[in-house]
Parts: sequence; C-alpha cells; structure tokens
Amino acid sequence: MKALPRKDLVRTMPAHVHHPWGTAVPLALFLAACFALAGTAQEQANPSQAATPPAYDVVSIKPHKPELDLGFGWRIAADGFSATQMKTQMLIVLAYGLNTPEQIVSLPAWASSDGLDIKARVDAETAASWRKLPDAEIQRRQQPMIQSFLSDRFQLKVHHETRQLPILKLVVAKRGPNVKDSPASSSSASAMSNGYIMGHATTMQTFAFNLSNQIGQQVVDETGLTGSYDFVLKWTPDDQQGTPDAGPTLFTALQEQLGLKLVPARGPVEVIVIDRIERPSAN
Repeated sequence: MKALPRKDLVRTMPAHVHHPWGTAVPLALFLAACFALAGTAQEQANPSQAATPPAYDVVSIKPHKPELDLGFGWRIAADGFSATQMKTQMLIVLAYGLNTPEQIVSLPAWASSDGLDIKARVDAETAASWRKLPDAEIQRRQQPMIQSFLSDRFQLKVHHETRQLPILKLVVAKRGPNVKDSPASSSSASAMSNGYIMGHATTMQTFAFNLSNQIGQQVVDETGLTGSYDFVLKWTPDDQQGTPDAGPTLFTALQEQLGLKLVPARGPVEVIVIDRIERPSAN
C-alpha cells in the first residue's frame, strides 16, 4: 500500500504548524492540522453570525513558478492564510477538514498537479482580535473562509455523499496493546512526519486519524481503548523499503511497537463530490 506523507491534530499540535518558507514540509505534517470543525458557544448562540463567516480582505492566488524552489508549506495565523506550492486538491482537504485526498470525487487532474502560491489576508481589526485566540480557534474560523474563496475564485461547487469504500480497522493485536497510559492532567500533543508518529495524551481515535493521513486511506478506531496514551511509532515508508538501512513497514511496526494492527474492511466514508471547478481566476 502506498504511504502518503499528511482532523484532530489541531488539538494536539497548535503552534508548530507554522513553517518558515524555504523549508520543505512533509505532506503528513501539512494535512495533520486539517479538521477542527466544532462550533464555538458564541456561534451556537448566534446562528446568523455563524452562517455568514467573514471573508478575507485580500486574496492573491498565483501559479507557482517551478524555478522558485521555495519548498512546500502553509501557514494559518491571526493575519490570514498563506501557502507555497499548494495543490488545489490539498486546499480542498484543508477547507473541508477531510482525512485524505481520496475523499474527493471527480477532481480534474490539474487540481492535484498544479502548484499555487496563495496569500489571503484579513483586515487589521480582525487580525488584532484573533491574536487573542488560541491557534486552533483561529484555524477553525478560517476554514469556511477558505471554502468561500474556493467558491469565488475556483467556482467550486460540491455536494456531500457517504459511500461504501475500502477502509482499515485499527484493532488490538493478539499479544495486546503496548501503549502507556497518560496522566489525567496531561495536555495532548502529537507530531508527525513521513515514517514517524509521536503521541502524548493521545486518544486512539486521534491516532487512527493520523494513520489515515499517513497511508491515504480511512482508518477507523476499533481498539476499544478509551483512554489517552503516550507512544512513539517509527517505520520506513514503502518508497524507501529495500535500502540497506530500511526498517519495518508501517504495518509491521504497528504490531511490533504498539501491539496494534490494521485489518482491511469496507465501511461508510464521507466524500465530497466535485460538481464544478475551474482553474483560479486572475488576481
């Protein structure tokens, strides 16, 4: 199974999703912060405000120039959203809080191949008020704003469906789990890169989500483990297997290091079906 480098990591790693441009960012780390969808109490108390999210003050979208080797990266902060060499496919994943790109149906080929450089800024008053908010809340507020410029600049129209697709069930292996219980007072934290996942005070549901990002397929937690746990998982990605210093595959490492395993199955998966999309309009 092809490993893909990449919705609960907003809870677990708020600050270090901000990357300096010029540094290549693993796709796993990019997708790691993509979900945070729960509404705030204020929005629940004021549905009209929640239904009309603020728009970015200025949005610049340009084709990435291949000769500019700036790496791949993205940033959501109080002043707005910016990205370098970002595919439209990944932009949709971020905007709709998807687990993997495989949840997007009927996407044209250019949307997963053409890189974009994006700068979307909020007005100064909004930026000043957002600087007082946690990173997770800033990101949650900007998701519908990204959806808005996708609709405006890409003419994006979608509808949601639930389809029966191949999934992987995360279950306890025969010898039992090998994860450490976290103290009740611990704050949740996680980190991911291609071939590495660290969890501190992390639930199995969050871990299953992070695994989805790594392998590009929906992973469903069926371990029955309901606590928060500390663990480290290391493996050699599929495209590096066969090298002299190659370690175990993800599937093998999962059993040997954590006492868990992945079982193929089919199950309901939420997908976004593209009804219309165009290359972004000029600035």
